[in-house]
Amino acid sequence: MIGAIVSFSSMAVAGRAISSELDTFELMMYRSFIGLAIVIGVATLAGTRSQISTRHFGLHLIRNIGHFAGQNFWFFAITAVPLAQVFALEFTAPLWATLLAIFILGERITGFRAATLLVGFVGILIVTRPWIEPLGWGVAAGALAAVGFAVSAVFTRLLSRSVSITTILFWLTMMQAAFGVLTAGIDGDIAWPSTAMWPWVALVAVAGLVAHFCLTRALSLAPAAVVMPVDFARLPVIALIGMWLYSESLDPMVLIGAVVIFGANYLNIWREARSVPKK
Repeated sequence: MIGAIVSFSSMAVAGRAISSELDTFELMMYRSFIGLAIVIGVATLAGTRSQISTRHFGLHLIRNIGHFAGQNFWFFAITAVPLAQVFALEFTAPLWATLLAIFILGERITGFRAATLLVGFVGILIVTRPWIEPLGWGVAAGALAAVGFAVSAVFTRLLSRSVSITTILFWLTMMQAAFGVLTAGIDGDIAWPSTAMWPWVALVAVAGLVAHFCLTRALSLAPAAVVMPVDFARLPVIALIGMWLYSESLDPMVLIGAVVIFGANYLNIWREARSVPKK
């Protein structure tokens, strides 16, 4: 989880640095090509390339549209609003995933789940405070990023029942490279990063893969109820980074709202853990 926190935080810093030269579509294109090369290389060394197939291609497509949209919104948001606010809004993704799972996976909506969703919504209002000022594009992008990540998470759960992680990562990077080419080139002009910018682009590509690998690995080694409180440490870490590198003020209401959102997520995890029969 420490690896995931470092990776997510470094990706945010690199994304801000890259925004001076590349738009989000161009960044996603270059990031995905680098990620694709890494996935194929690792799969070759691990002997898992034969697992890659076109099974459930439609599910991969929906998953990666959601992830591509979410990631683009996220990269835009980190350039428009304080980093702590973006990360606080990102913590709503599990709540959106809970809601989507009801319709996509056929999971039941219980009174407890409904209550945690309501608490999470209160947390969103505390973070954004729309009664003080209208929601700006940066806040809206941060919220939409969480929805995109939730779509990705729900369809990942569907895919993981029958396909390997190698297949999921291959189509993740392959499809998003294609999406990146289409969207970056729609205006007929794709910018080429300067020599000084390439290390930042590589950092985004590597950090994104490492972050998800570390998070997945952590969840395989320990229950979600143990792992997720550590993940919450991302918020104070990125808040301190924002203060140090960008002179961003530390907004107590963002931290309070994030705690409320995290509390709703954790209650869901705790209840789910209790409902699993002990062996």
